[in-house]
Amino acid sequence: MLAMDYIKANRETVERAIRDKGVSLDLDELLRLEGDARSLKTEIDNLRAERNAISARFKDAAPEEKASLGAQAKAAGARASELEAELGDKDAALKGLMLKLPGIPWDGAPVGPDESFNTVVRQEGVVPTFTFEPLDHVALIERNDWADLSRITPVSGSRTYCLKGRLALLETKLMGWALEQIAEAGFTPITVPAIAREQAFLNQGQFPGHVEETYALPNDDVYLAGTAEVALTSLHSGEIIENAKLPILYAGYSPCFRREAGSAGKDVRGLLRVHQFLKVEQYVICEADEGQSAEWHAKLLGLAEQLLTALEIPYQVIETSTGDMGLGKYRMNDIESWVPTLGKYRETHSCSTLHGWQARRANLRYRDADGKVRFAHTLNNTALASPRILVPLLENHQTADGRVRLPNAIRPLMGGDEYL
Repeated sequence: MLAMDYIKANRETVERAIRDKGVSLDLDELLRLEGDARSLKTEIDNLRAERNAISARFKDAAPEEKASLGAQAKAAGARASELEAELGDKDAALKGLMLKLPGIPWDGAPVGPDESFNTVVRQEGVVPTFTFEPLDHVALIERNDWADLSRITPVSGSRTYCLKGRLALLETKLMGWALEQIAEAGFTPITVPAIAREQAFLNQGQFPGHVEETYALPNDDVYLAGTAEVALTSLHSGEIIENAKLPILYAGYSPCFRREAGSAGKDVRGLLRVHQFLKVEQYVICEADEGQSAEWHAKLLGLAEQLLTALEIPYQVIETSTGDMGLGKYRMNDIESWVPTLGKYRETHSCSTLHGWQARRANLRYRDADGKVRFAHTLNNTALASPRILVPLLENHQTADGRVRLPNAIRPLMGGDEYL
């Protein structure tokens, strides 16, 4: 969400953001509604003042005047009530349009409508070469009896998974390992529910635009979240955080759920695109300072890269285009990990800076060094998500005999063993 004063003072910038992010929003209609609502509020205030002035005269009025004054006060009150109903409709329509306002993207973001306009910033690690025909992760899993992928489908439906044995242990240990690594960097580990009310999704920015991607539990008036970011954004809603407590750094751990609406036929084999998964999410609330936001963006990205380097997975960093970064993002870098059997990199991490867009929606404020109350800046980035990370981990480290070599950094998690 953007401030109305900013919209009016920077109309051309806002219109460019609407265009570059491909948002269906009529800014003229939004400003007209805001003007109408403002006029109605003024008229209502005038009518209330008129009614109060009439009421103040009533006690000292002559008997023959009281009937007339009473009628005038009643008429002013009735007209104010009519206008309040009209104002309610205008405010609701205006709020709906305000929720569609995009965040202003970074000047360095590639301008384009979709992921085809994303650019590669750099590539890290060495893509493996095999002296044998590599197996994909599903074949590796089946060969080593590490899952019951076919058996779980009749039980839970498509895009679900059921790991077992050593791979099930590795998944749980990897999540704990990632949480510990991020905690050592100064982030507070925090577990959050996967369920949240509608307002939390509005605050975070997923609603109203992506309701169809979210599992709803209508009997309880809640939804299932696809990231700990949903809960973390609202955790301090309505508070005024003292400057000395910033930045707030969270390493959020939660189960996550996504309907994957609109992805029919995509990545149906294996673990790349499933409905339920685990994730450690890095989350930052900092001062409303562009320089600080940029520093934290680099820090979040660097921590995710450290984990991938420790896992010995080749990856590339992507500068995400305006049309692919999402409604509220100022800047977004994806990290894509190499998947040998696909012969390409696939997204495993996403690092986002939102400036004050999310904080305005969530009423997330702090008191700065001068005592002024301001909206904070927020950032987030995946630390590690599973089972998606298992795809490049298994495939990049497979051996000719169908085993999987464990990277040195995580061998202690599995009793020091060289192989999974």
